[in-house]
Amino acid sequence: METWSVDQVCLWLVEKNLGELVPRFQEEEVSGAALLALNDRMVQQLVKKIGHQAVLMDLIKRYKQNNQGPRFPGSPREISLITQAEATPADIQSSSPASHGEQRPSFHPAENLDNGLIDQRVLKQRRNMKHVLARNKALQWTKSYILPEFPYDVKCMLAEQKCPDHSMRIRIIEFLQADMTKYLEGSLYPTTQQYNDVVNALLHAHPFLDEDGCGFFLWKRALKDRFKYVRRPIEDDEQVIKNKCKFGHRRGQTRKSLADIRFDEIKIVQIKEESVCLDSEVDEHINWFQQEYMKTERDWTEIDKRMNQTLEVRRKMIGSRTPLKDILKMFPFLKCPYQIFREFQLLTRTDIYKKTRHILESYSEKILTAFSVVDNPINIALQEKMKEYTDEDMLKYMKMTATCLLLPDVFGDDPSLFAVVNEKVQVSTPVLEVKNPFNIDVCEFSLYLDKEKLTKVDDCVTAVAALVATFHVFGIECPRRLSQTLNFLETLIFDTHNSCFPSLKKKEREVGFQPPVT
Repeated sequence: METWSVDQVCLWLVEKNLGELVPRFQEEEVSGAALLALNDRMVQQLVKKIGHQAVLMDLIKRYKQNNQGPRFPGSPREISLITQAEATPADIQSSSPASHGEQRPSFHPAENLDNGLIDQRVLKQRRNMKHVLARNKALQWTKSYILPEFPYDVKCMLAEQKCPDHSMRIRIIEFLQADMTKYLEGSLYPTTQQYNDVVNALLHAHPFLDEDGCGFFLWKRALKDRFKYVRRPIEDDEQVIKNKCKFGHRRGQTRKSLADIRFDEIKIVQIKEESVCLDSEVDEHINWFQQEYMKTERDWTEIDKRMNQTLEVRRKMIGSRTPLKDILKMFPFLKCPYQIFREFQLLTRTDIYKKTRHILESYSEKILTAFSVVDNPINIALQEKMKEYTDEDMLKYMKMTATCLLLPDVFGDDPSLFAVVNEKVQVSTPVLEVKNPFNIDVCEFSLYLDKEKLTKVDDCVTAVAALVATFHVFGIECPRRLSQTLNFLETLIFDTHNSCFPSLKKKEREVGFQPPVT
């Protein structure tokens, strides 16, 4: 069975009336060697029905019992012969049938275990052989170990020799832990030497990961913590509890009460429900997004289709406070204004670009003539620039641009949290960067997030719509010193009034606002 291929394992399952398990075994590529290495927890993950789990584990157990012949020097049979040869004549005489008139006890360890009369020398010999085999297995593991095949984005980062951020470090550690578990045949308890070998292999292949000479200890600590995290669900496993009772606890460690255990179980279930499980299908979408984003000619129909299919995954990630940088790496098309607007429309059923344009067109005259912005430098620059043009469309565009920049001043908010004009962005929340606002030829609008440019937009309408949509799409809390401005825009976009800001109507009356006639 050890040399069976995946197909042979599947035929064996069919012969044993377990044909329902064939697709799952083919998907996980379970060969004969892997089949014999399965433990109880692996079988529970691999096989859903309890009846099939019991039958499969019984078949594996029977096969192992029927094939426990002498495979290497130092097998139980050979040890028994050595023990018998080393036994003293007195021992032989005392155990002979002639001396006691009873059947002579066998020297075979298995038989002696059944009778409770195992020889201490046999135990010592067996312990020595276990240590020898463990050392040989560790040496073989070390010599044959190679780094796993990392996913596409990790390979790109390693090829560019960029210092990985926190999320990228986690991905590397996860793949190393999974690969070590395969080498250890499912064991979750590597030795110190095996930790050292894996980290050394990583730093030897990618020396730039050894930051300031302390990288070895940092990566080793992270890898150990990852194994501890993976072992957490089995802390209350029946066999693990038995081992703890048998060998004792570490100093300072106490057993949990039943109430604490139940609370932990509930918490684990909640975490599992809230966590985002990126299965193979979602990974395929993410890889496709990253490759398509690098192309100059993009298939927007396919992009829209795949973005619809992964909407629930993104919402769960955003809801669980996944770093925005990680989300944008996996879904780079969210940097495009068109996709931001489309995501907003999927969530709210509202065309935010159309609504924003209507707001700026309807309120531009009232905002520009409001008392609070009459002497504003932006309004003064607008009046001077309008003298140079006579085209109505051009004048309308300039007025809408000025309206966009003056909105926070009208409502007494901080303008630097809404739009930064010809200066460097200093805030982490979504904000607009505007360069040369009234110079039509060189005017630029950009949307920033976490002090980094997210996307470049064409005009002030797209800029304001993208800013409002970004707060909603990424679930970002509105800054307190910008709440009045955003609430005014959201109220008109959604055709509702938020009672959390009762002073909004008062502000509208101060600047002479009247609802536009539609």
